[in-house]
Formats: sequence, structure tokens, C-alpha cells
Amino acid sequence: MTQENRLEPAAPWVEVVATDADWDAADPALLTNMLSHLVLIRAFEEYVLELARDGLIHGPAHSSIGQEGGAVGSVLALTSADTVNGSHRGHHQFLAKVLAHVAPGGIDPTLDLPDEARAVLLRGLAEICGLDRGFSHGRGGSMHLQWKEAGAIGTNAIVGGGVPLAAGSAWAHRQAGTDAVAVTYFGDGAINIGSTLETFNLAAAWRLPLCFFVENNLYAVSTHVAEVTGEPRLSARGPGFGIPSWKVDGMDPLAVHLTMRQALAHMRSGGGPALIEADVYRYFHQNGPFPGSAFGYRTKEEEKAWRDRDPIRRVSAHLTRRGILTEDQIEAAIGRTAKLMAGLGEELLEPLPGGKPGQRRIRPQEWPDPAFADVGVRGDLSEFAGARFEDLETFSGTLAEQKFIEAVAAVMTRRMESDDTIVVMGEDVHRLNGGTNGATRGLPERFPGRILATPISENAFTGLGGGIALDGRFLPVVEFMYADFMWVAADQLFNQIGKARHMFGGDGEVPFVLRSKVAMGTGYGSQHSMDPAGIFATAPGWRIVAPSTPFDYVGLMNSALRCKDPVVVLEHVDLYTSVGQGPVGDLDYCLPVGKAAVRRSGSKLTVISYLAMANHVLEAIDSLGDVDAEVIDLRWLDRASIDWDTIGASIKKTNMALIAEQGPAGTSYGGWLADEINRRFFDWLDHPVERVTGGEASPSISKVLERAAIARSEEVAVKLTEMAGY
Repeated sequence: MTQENRLEPAAPWVEVVATDADWDAADPALLTNMLSHLVLIRAFEEYVLELARDGLIHGPAHSSIGQEGGAVGSVLALTSADTVNGSHRGHHQFLAKVLAHVAPGGIDPTLDLPDEARAVLLRGLAEICGLDRGFSHGRGGSMHLQWKEAGAIGTNAIVGGGVPLAAGSAWAHRQAGTDAVAVTYFGDGAINIGSTLETFNLAAAWRLPLCFFVENNLYAVSTHVAEVTGEPRLSARGPGFGIPSWKVDGMDPLAVHLTMRQALAHMRSGGGPALIEADVYRYFHQNGPFPGSAFGYRTKEEEKAWRDRDPIRRVSAHLTRRGILTEDQIEAAIGRTAKLMAGLGEELLEPLPGGKPGQRRIRPQEWPDPAFADVGVRGDLSEFAGARFEDLETFSGTLAEQKFIEAVAAVMTRRMESDDTIVVMGEDVHRLNGGTNGATRGLPERFPGRILATPISENAFTGLGGGIALDGRFLPVVEFMYADFMWVAADQLFNQIGKARHMFGGDGEVPFVLRSKVAMGTGYGSQHSMDPAGIFATAPGWRIVAPSTPFDYVGLMNSALRCKDPVVVLEHVDLYTSVGQGPVGDLDYCLPVGKAAVRRSGSKLTVISYLAMANHVLEAIDSLGDVDAEVIDLRWLDRASIDWDTIGASIKKTNMALIAEQGPAGTSYGGWLADEINRRFFDWLDHPVERVTGGEASPSISKVLERAAIARSEEVAVKLTEMAGY
């Protein structure tokens, strides 16, 4: 007969319940501070809903009224060195962290609020209203709250989007040799998101000091957790990944606090990640000042049952039972806090001119200047002050013929020798004699602990790298084996990393380098061949470099690593085995940001290209023999770094332009570039800008069909011959 052996998870899974004995043993100062935080956050959110009702909040107001117990109970166990991020419903998470930071000794509910605490409430309110004095000058609003000084590293409007970023923060804490931890708050909806589950696995595999704090409020908008989750006890997910997990009543702040202390002891001792599921309840709908019952997906009886377990009511009852505070003192604290919020509002609002009594508007002087709209999409490149810039014509060192891939490995070795903050991560970067192409050859042995082989989970390890970049203590270099994988990690690349600087006010640095391989012509088919330049060029925040020679690769990678913006370094597989001039020994120069290279001078036609296609253009011109064309290799492709001076000077000389690229027309880089050239240089053009691209389809695996789908020197030669007749 078949034998069946019952298996048990290696990681523990427990429920924590606070008893009366726990409440009796709790420090009175902890309980009074807990009440202060709960009351302040509740009053803050009630005032936000009042403003939303009056049309004074532009955009959503996702209140966390009812859920305060989970945030307050957990945050009061943390220090300012610990970091937290949260969800779109994150006012309580953010406020608990910043209040604990400015008042580390606690807040006495019987006294007036300290000035420092009042100031952060005002800044928080201003941010939610979209005003200049907000933490991000109004750009973040209700869903993107950040104050890094307090360890509040950003709430997030993408469900589950902040979870990988928190893993990066946790990695940085550990790599820096501290015992600090990161806590990422998310809900019952995000626990089913792929990036969240990927991060569970990665954090467990790398034993990161990261607490996954699940606020299970039962509803994702109006969908009940039981409708979409086979196991509604969401903390059951943890043991499946080897993560110790706790379940707790989130309406009981002390129980949450005790649970977090257990989780912190586990994480600070090097035990790896932890998961806490706190059962909470939002009193109002997904957005705005109405209860869920008003929309028909909850009953009033259910809402009342949860309100009867209110965290403020529970803490207040124990404070009065123990004789720590009287009911009058608690009521006075609540009333004083309501007046405080009204007073903060008076600083931001004024009567509506000509309006009815009681109508208000934002004071005009509080709005940010419209001219600030695009400020801070990228940095100002001040980090390049003192950099040594070289190009082939100025380089005084020794040059020699070398393989392109040798330059890739050599410059990364040099930079990791001179900068111990650099960490490289990606799939298979640690073996195979330098990864699948040799780019990390020799690095794992020379720099143990800094060449990190990741799981196959691009969203998680890209986001982790983004979290490291936002932390600022280390410089991540993330490798994608193929550029098509950017679609797998698109949320982290474009919603998170690319937008972070601008979204949080424009001042925060995001030093992040992505190496992305273009593999057209290798037979890897539709899902491993794309050129992502056209996609990245449409995404704000990114800088894009495209080296086509060994010399350029060294200088451009050095510039990418020096830059405080996210930079994607595109590498074409056709170039890896190509041979060209490269530096011997001297690997410390930068190529100037925004400087193209004129590969061939000419007077009748300007040809603009990049990556391997630049070489195909030169081959095509050589094959024709009598084409008087000037060839510009862009090198920098993002909108902020295009070398318009070089392009303009050439077009004003030739009066005709051709953009040549290899990839499909649909994701073409040249589309936006042609439009821009037509508008900038219309008066000098004798003909519309022409283009060479691949076909509409992504390349196929068939050698014949793949060749038919992409452009190379033959297609360029045909177009050059055609244009010679104009």
C-alpha cells in the first residue's frame, strides 16, 4: 500500500493574540504614545476626507481610517534607521513613521503637539493637496509620500510595485553592516501580484532583513478576498517560501506591536525575512468619504461589527482601565487634535472669493509654479564636475585592436576595483566564465558578495536594484540577458525607477545602470531579439547609451556609472566579437554626456545611426563607393542627451537626412527622432527625413525569415542609392 508522509513547512506560522496580562504589562508610555499616533492619524485622515468632499483634493483620497492599528503598532517598534514603504492607501504608514522619527521619545496626548510633529502633519497635508510646501512639492499627492530622512522611502500607487524596492533597501542595510530592517506594507490585492511573490522568493533565498506586512482589509476595491484567493489566511504564503510568518488582529495595536517585536528579533539576528498578516478594516470605500455599504458590496452590519473593534476605542479602554488616563483626558486629546487639523487647514485654505459662506479654496500662493512641471525628470549632471572626458581625437593613451567583449569585462573590473559600492546582479552572471557572453569574466572570484546571481524573476531583481539605487549607499548594475525581458520588468523600469526622481520632487538621485542585450540576427526569435531604444526613449527619466566600439564602450560605461540618473547601456551581440580600437591600461575616462561621433565626413547626405547599425551604414557606403555621406553615430539616445549641435551642423551642410536602424518599425527609435528633426531643421531640409528600419514583425527563428525582418547594410545601400537621385 502506498505510504504517505505528512510534510510540514520548515518555517513557523503562528497567530499572536494579546491578552489582558500583556496589556497590564505594557509600558504606560508606549500606550499613551500609541494613542497619540492613532488619534493624530485618524484626525488627519478625517480632515483629508472633508477636503475631498469639498473638492479640494485633486485626485484620489484613499483613506486608511480603521486600519491605523496595524501601522502604529508595527512602526512604534522600529527606529529611524529602519525603512518602510507602502501602498496607495498609505497615509497611516507614512504618518506613523514620520511622527515616530520627529518624536522618538513619544507624544504625550495630554499636551500640545510638538512643533516638529505639527510641521510634518502640515507638510503631509500640503502634499496630499498637491501644494509646493509638500514633501514632494505636490507631485506625489495622496499616493506617493516620501521623506527619506525619516526612513519613509515612498508609498506607491502600483499595487505591489513597492515590494521589490523595499527588498533593495533591506539588501543595502545588510550590505552596509547595520542591523536595520525594511518593512513593506501592502494589502490582500498585492499578495497575488507576481512581483510580490517573486520578492518573497528572492528575499528568502538571500535572507534579507525584510518584513512583508500584509494589511488584510478583506476587499480589493469591492472584491472580497475569499472570491479570489484559495487560502484567505494570507500569512499561509510565507511558509511556502521558507519565511517565518505571523497572523495577528490588526485592530489590536498592542498585539501588532508584540508581533513586530518578534519579527524584528528574527530579522535583526540575521534570520532573513518575516511576514506579518494583520486583519484590518477600512471604514470607507476604496476612495472618498463614503462607506462601502453605500456601493452595495458590504453590509452595514459588517461595518458596525468592525467599528466596534476600533483600535482607538481598544487602546482608550485599557488606558482608562489601568488608570493611566481618564476618559475626559482622552476626549480632550481627540478634540485638541481636531482643532489642530482645522488650524493646519487654515494655513493652506482661504474663503472662496464671491462664494457661499463656508466655501474655501487653496491659497493661490501655495500652488507650485507651473514652470516646475518638468524640473527634475533627470538630474543636472553636476556629478560630472571634475570628470576626465576623452574622445578618440583627444586620447593620449595607448590604443590597440581588441574585441568589444574584452572592453566590457575590463571596464567593469576596473570600476569595481576603484568603487566598492558597485554590485552586479542578473541571471547567470556568476558562472560560465563571465556569464553567457563573458561580460563578468573574473569578477565573481575577485569581488565575492558583489556579483549576485538572481532567480529568473526580472521584476523582483530589477526592483531590488531600484531600491538599492534609491537608498544611495550602493550602485547597482543590473543585467538583462535579453532586452525583451524589459517587458517582464516594465513596472519596475518605467513606473518605478524611471519616474522616482521626478515623482518625489526632483531632488532624489537614482544611480542605476541596466545592461540590456540586443540579439537580432542570432536566431533567438521574436522574444529574444528586440532593440528597446525606441521604448526607453518614450519613457521619462532614463538616459540611454549605445556604444558601437570598444573605445566608446569604456567611456560610455564610465559615464553611466558616474551618472546619478538611471542609464540603460545597450549592447548588440554582433559587436561582442567585433574588433576595434580600445584603450590599453587606461580605463578611467568618460565620454561626454550628449556627444555624438562623426564616423565619416560628407557633404551630400547625413546618415544617423547607432549600435551595430552604424557599422552597417559604413559598410553600405563603402560598397557603393561614390556616396558622399556623413555618418553620425549617436552614442547617447535619450531626449535630454541627443547631440543636436552635431546633427544640426551636418543637416545644415547636407540638407538631407536618413535615419538607419535595424529593428522593427513598430518599436522604432527613429520615429520620434525623425519628427524632431523635421521640426527643428525644416528650413534646411530639401526632402523629408528618410528612414531604414526592419519590417513590422519581430524577427523569426528561421534564418531566412529573420534576415527578411531586420535591416542591415544591404537595406541601407538600397536607400542610399534611392536618395542619391533626389
